[in-house]
Amino acid sequence: MTTSNVKKSIVREALPKPNILQLSEYDITQKIMDSLTNACHRSVLFSIINNSKDAPKIADELNISLSAVYKTLVKLEELTLVEIEKFNFVDGKKVKLYKSRIGKAEITFENNDATLHLYPNQSYTK
Repeated sequence: MTTSNVKKSIVREALPKPNILQLSEYDITQKIMDSLTNACHRSVLFSIINNSKDAPKIADELNISLSAVYKTLVKLEELTLVEIEKFNFVDGKKVKLYKSRIGKAEITFENNDATLHLYPNQSYTK
């Protein structure tokens, strides 16, 4: 058994086995935490807290490729951290304007457990 496998085995034994509901909750919480620790994801979220914006405007403001912004927005939308606030029509094309649903996030560590706290965006209207 390799050193890596031994370490994984020790970690698995130390952690209690979650039931299906806990596993599902852990998965989404873990995905959100992973997303919030990604610099690109955070930058996009911060840029759309106060004002809704389309992807090209976000890309231009943050100096990030448009494809990276679209991928990030899709991921953040799947996690329900952003939402399409409205549609605009520009040159006959339907353009999505995105807005952050969260205004603040905290990750705390207590008793060998990480807890995620999400706070609603005060400027978000639905």
